[in-house]
Amino acid sequence: MYLKYQVTAADVTRMTTDSSETITENGVTTTWKQGSNFLIVPETVISVVNVFPLSDRANLNIFDVKYQLRLNDLYDFSSTSIVHYEMTMKHLDFLDHILVGEKPMRFNHLSNKLFLDMDWKNDITAGEFLIFEVFRRLDPATSTDMFDDLYLKRYTTALIKRQWGQNLSKFNGTAMLGGVTLNGPELFSTAIAEQQKLEEEIRLNYEEPAHMQQG
Repeated sequence: MYLKYQVTAADVTRMTTDSSETITENGVTTTWKQGSNFLIVPETVISVVNVFPLSDRANLNIFDVKYQLRLNDLYDFSSTSIVHYEMTMKHLDFLDHILVGEKPMRFNHLSNKLFLDMDWKNDITAGEFLIFEVFRRLDPATSTDMFDDLYLKRYTTALIKRQWGQNLSKFNGTAMLGGVTLNGPELFSTAIAEQQKLEEEIRLNYEEPAHMQQG
């Protein structure tokens, strides 16, 4: 999903200050500083994928390159090729990526801190919005359909079966009425196999492949 955050004047002031930590060891004192350029995101956010570029390319006016291309070269889509327009737009996007670039960000899920490494004095002003592309957990109070998921039912059944088998293992071999004998270890081992099979199934069917890293 997409989340937007409106920057305040207090945010800009805090982003431009540092927190310091002094360490003394073996008679040597060192002072370390760390920038406070972070935002606290909702705890339901599990991953931050992207932050939208901070640029004015969306402001289309008569002096904009895209406007001139559409006005002069794309006045008639039925008789004009759009290949040149597409190549030009890719070239402009590449120039924007080289000259402007993307804002580096770092997200820590354990502390819910999203660090934005940019010039907070010049790149943005109070009142502007930041748009983030994130992955967010569903709220079980509103998204009640998640409890009707077939895989969730199968996995929950396997966990209950595992716990029940572990409980019965304490009374293994006990004879019940009618000659029935409790066999908790067998029930426990069967539940473990079912749990491992379901975990392997969800990894193979739903997990994204590992990203290739180049050094």
